[in-house]
Amino acid sequence: MLVNLATMPTLPDQQQDIPFRQVITVSELNREARSLLEASFPLLWIEGELSNLARPASGHLYFSLKDSTAQVRGAMFCNRSLHLRFRPENGMQVLVRARVSLYEPRGDYQLLVEQMEEAGDGALRRAFEALKARLDREGLFAGENKKPLPPLPRCIGVVTSPGGAAIRDILSVLKRRFPAIAVIVYPAAVQGEGAARQIATMIELAGKRSECDVLIVGRGGGSLEDLWAFNEEVVARAIHACPLPVVSAVGHEIDFTIADFVADQRAPTPSAAAELLSPDGQELLQRLLRLHGRLRQAMDRHLARTGERLRWLRKRLRHPGKRLQDIAQRLDELELRLNTACHHQLRHKQADLGGVAARLRHCTPAHRIRLVSTKCATVRNKLHSLMYQRLESCRYRLRMQMGQLDAVSPLAVLARGYAIIHKVPDGTIVRDSEAVTGGDRIEARLKAGRIICQVQETIND
Repeated sequence: MLVNLATMPTLPDQQQDIPFRQVITVSELNREARSLLEASFPLLWIEGELSNLARPASGHLYFSLKDSTAQVRGAMFCNRSLHLRFRPENGMQVLVRARVSLYEPRGDYQLLVEQMEEAGDGALRRAFEALKARLDREGLFAGENKKPLPPLPRCIGVVTSPGGAAIRDILSVLKRRFPAIAVIVYPAAVQGEGAARQIATMIELAGKRSECDVLIVGRGGGSLEDLWAFNEEVVARAIHACPLPVVSAVGHEIDFTIADFVADQRAPTPSAAAELLSPDGQELLQRLLRLHGRLRQAMDRHLARTGERLRWLRKRLRHPGKRLQDIAQRLDELELRLNTACHHQLRHKQADLGGVAARLRHCTPAHRIRLVSTKCATVRNKLHSLMYQRLESCRYRLRMQMGQLDAVSPLAVLARGYAIIHKVPDGTIVRDSEAVTGGDRIEARLKAGRIICQVQETIND
């Protein structure tokens, strides 16, 4: 916290020209300085040389990061250093991503490192990842765009340096496995300035000429800078646009380039690409010999079966006169069977006609009327019987219900000499003597008629 001493008030007993002094501790000063530094600087990428590197048992890294004229202290804690892909050493040029801070106990200005990369490879690696992500979003790596490789190419094109080890390895493998395959070399520089443009030009030339069935694009191993031509966008787009199937064979098995992801097939080395595209000549020859033997055996069996059938047909061949006699006899037999079938069919049809005539007689209007009349009489008699039974059942139920009603009817009680007493005029039923007093008018309902009375006296039993 910074204080303007000129604005501080003075004590009454002090002279006006002596300012008030606010004293802070060193810890407070360092804390304020640290807060100010951390708030003022964002995460920064800083390049420099490692020196004074220390690795205590805690796993943290402490070092100085310097250039030709200055240096700064740095610290990388173990939760970050565990993810390093290399072992930092003194004198190594590195690129760090860090926050500016201050170590309060000593008042040392320092960097808190979150990420560290080797300076040369780090920049190239970031460019590699950025281009890879962009081309992936555009669909250049999509599997549906991959073209199948020919099973037995007649001609293989190779885009590489004509004096490099890659073309010698490819020719050596093809000579050993299948010498009949022709090879066309499309010469291009594979590293250095302008190499990527030459490689892309040769790929486009091979696609336009269509002289070969498949194209190998590659070179031998090297550092990331040596292989960088195959990480250029111009090469990736040339491979993607090439109408020929493309096999990428760049570097060693552990090396990956943008060309590997765009190509239709990746081979770990140029030699592996040659083996991938060429069949084994000896194995193919043995297979042809086996197929030749199987074909000869199949032809011999077919000729034997055909000769046997021919001999059998010769034995079956007879004189035409005998054949005509057999046909005439067959015709006579068929004529007799036809006559018999016609007579049988005629009798069957006559029987069907008699049945139809009988059914037709049963379907005449008079017959139908007699049937309906008989059915109506039967239904009428049945209806009368059911109606009589239903009426008797209803009469019986009615008598039973009338008896039940009489048993519970209040009129039956009145018929035995009882009466229902109501107060006049509100009609309240009187159930005991306390409900009325002397002089009240009451109405007694009898079995037949009503009696209007006046109470003279009430007696409580």
